[in-house]
Amino acid sequence: MAAAMEAGSAISNRNRAIVSALCKRLSIDPKSISTDSIGGYDLTSLFSNILQLSASGAHLEDQTEIMKWVKFASDFPCEANACRATLKCLNEDLSQRAVLLGDGLKPSEADIVVFSAVHSILTHLTNAEVQEFPNLMRWMDYIQNKVDFGGAFETVVVNKPAFELSFPKNLKADGDLTSNRASRDLKNSDKPEQNINARKGTAEKNVATNEKAVEPQKSGKSMEEKKKSSEKDSSEKETEASISILNIQVGIIRKAWKHPSADSLLVEEIDLGDGNLRQVVSGLAKYYGPEELTNRRVVLISNVKPGKLRDVMSSGLVLCASNEDHTVVEPIIPPEGVVIGERISVSSYEGKPEDVLNPKKKQLEKITPFMYTDDKGVATYKGIPFMTTAGPCTSSIPKASIK
Repeated sequence: MAAAMEAGSAISNRNRAIVSALCKRLSIDPKSISTDSIGGYDLTSLFSNILQLSASGAHLEDQTEIMKWVKFASDFPCEANACRATLKCLNEDLSQRAVLLGDGLKPSEADIVVFSAVHSILTHLTNAEVQEFPNLMRWMDYIQNKVDFGGAFETVVVNKPAFELSFPKNLKADGDLTSNRASRDLKNSDKPEQNINARKGTAEKNVATNEKAVEPQKSGKSMEEKKKSSEKDSSEKETEASISILNIQVGIIRKAWKHPSADSLLVEEIDLGDGNLRQVVSGLAKYYGPEELTNRRVVLISNVKPGKLRDVMSSGLVLCASNEDHTVVEPIIPPEGVVIGERISVSSYEGKPEDVLNPKKKQLEKITPFMYTDDKGVATYKGIPFMTTAGPCTSSIPKASIK
């Protein structure tokens, strides 16, 4: 009997937390909700009543999907073992998505309902228990920082791993190079007599064999020119296969629709902040509907050569992360607060991008094998992050290839 009363109290408190959060989200006076109905266990009916009081309720997108998560919150178990198992399932579900519903730019009502339902549980987890739910805690931290709950919920402290920039092992600091030069100069200066004698001997030999010296000089000059030419060719080839030739920018999809003649393709109009909308064709139809991509921020290679894909013009390439078997694909996510149109940089590979890539050189094929997300989901090129002024670009898929 006591256990039943305790469970009933927990459910009532959970419902009150959910109602408070939804009322703030939908601009409803909490006093307009009956106290008796809040204490009831039928959260789905309670949610429907709240929507009727909301001026925007009739226009909520994905209302059917939202109701599924409302039922999930309503059925959330109070018994310890069952509660733990449900949290594990939720953590696993969040390993494949940034948020429960929508594109993550604006947390949905579903995210708010579930956040309110599990908040009190997560605040009582021990540090050891928290480690079991990394995806859930990441989502929890995002929602509590993205949504204004008006101080209704205690902030859950989430320990985040420190972000460190990594550099290629063969990259030496300027100080090391300067030190090496100084060391060589010092060794040479320790043997002035040998240097003088060597120069003297060379001069005497050249004077004595002047006629024979002409050809070696010409040959030496030719070798030097060949060496410089070879170094130039090598440098040009290295530049052609470097990410610095790509113009990678932050964009936002303003409109998306299905390709008229290809079921696997979508067509998007992408805003790069220059006042024009760029049309791009992407192979995302298998993974997203047009409405899921609308108003979503993406990372775009904007200097690929425009061309037609199944008779529809495309002028860019949306970079996406995918798991090994390509069952999960996700556009790379720019950080919050980044300016639309900003060019993404990769440390140690700065440079002016080409105006238009030459498809005959197959430059992208040489670059993309070195593009991947690290174990924290940060997008990288050869292990160095894709950076903006607001932070690195990321994906919810760790250790993924990027194309």
